[in-house]
Amino acid sequence: MEFNRAVYQTQFKEFLRSGRIVPSDNPFKIKLFLQKGENSLQIAKFHKDINPSKSQPQKLHWNYWAITISYYSMLYAAKAAILYKGYEVKDHDAAQIALGHLLVPDAMEKEDLELLNQAYKIFEDEYVKYFEDAKTESHIARYTAIKTYTERRLEEIFENATHFVAKLSLIVQGDN
Repeated sequence: MEFNRAVYQTQFKEFLRSGRIVPSDNPFKIKLFLQKGENSLQIAKFHKDINPSKSQPQKLHWNYWAITISYYSMLYAAKAAILYKGYEVKDHDAAQIALGHLLVPDAMEKEDLELLNQAYKIFEDEYVKYFEDAKTESHIARYTAIKTYTERRLEEIFENATHFVAKLSLIVQGDN
């Protein structure tokens, strides 16, 4: 979905009411989720780069898992950033909504961060799109038997995941 601040704000409030997003005071989990995200990226890279032997599954099946693991690396980093903002999420859609609502600054916040020399904290709405795209592709990879992926598409998802995890790590660890 196209990023719309008002929609994300409304959904965030609805998810809070329904318990899909909850306030949290568990900052110790932030580091754990960041580690899971970073390590998952390494595992995704292994799957992406493998040249299977004849006795192993076809490359296509390794690519399915590389996409899925890339998405999960993003999910773990997102959970860390959402915790950093004082919330936890109960599902994947709630993670996307919380990201958009809590981390994408409006024009004034963006200007303030730039003035304060903290542009590294600017989480653009394109990162929310990366998350949404990887979530969709991961779902397709897991639940569709005939979907094939070109190496280009796999590279795009993996690169987006790499940028996403790095950006959120920088935001969360920037004050420490």
